[in-house]
Amino acid sequence: MGIGSGIFLIALGAILTFAVRANVWWVDLRAVGWVFILAGLAVLLTTLWFWQDRRKRARTLIVEENRLSHPTAMMPPPPDPPPPTSPPS
Repeated sequence: MGIGSGIFLIALGAILTFAVRANVWWVDLRAVGWVFILAGLAVLLTTLWFWQDRRKRARTLIVEENRLSHPTAMMPPPPDPPPPTSPPS
């Protein structure tokens, strides 16, 4: 779930709470609407909290330093390859 799901739940809860005027005997639509609004707020806040935590971890700078066991300036250059020879005919 993310920001879109939270906004959807808030919108659905607001429609059930404030716009629907049905009288259903087995469920209170206003209470269901408020539950959806609160659930949407919880999803929205939880998503934003996790995003904030991820942004903090992404800014960590790791510097790795490799040191060779011998300096590169002291290594001799590689030998030149031998010149190509023509095959005997």
